[in-house]
Amino acid sequence: MNIQTIQEEIIDEFSMFDDWDERFQYVIDLGKSLPLVDEQYKTDDNIIKGCQSKVWLHADEKDDKIVFTADSDAIITKGIIAILIRAFSNQKAKDILDADTSFIDQIGLKEQLSPTRANGLVSMIKQIKLYALGFEAKK
Repeated sequence: MNIQTIQEEIIDEFSMFDDWDERFQYVIDLGKSLPLVDEQYKTDDNIIKGCQSKVWLHADEKDDKIVFTADSDAIITKGIIAILIRAFSNQKAKDILDADTSFIDQIGLKEQLSPTRANGLVSMIKQIKLYALGFEAKK
């Protein structure tokens, strides 16, 4: 599935909920289902700078696609990174670099976050794109 199709699925899923309490519960549930980053990657090198909570993000390349794994010490943040990983993992670096991230605005997530969490969200997207740039530059 391509990035845009996954993003549209996420938008549809969030539109099923009537209020932000339900949406936040869904974000938390997504975080609980996140495949965890291997403990060996929980290092300072893999911490996303700019996040209020600790968020570890690791990327590997398999079959010309980037596979992301992550973890966080905060449940909401873990859910946010789970949404991003769902959209961008198992995709080609160029597709990640070219991807639009407006689906975050369309689900209304950024407006519901505190300013520091919203900055963390931007930092997560930036780090995902930086990994993609690094893998693309190796070609």
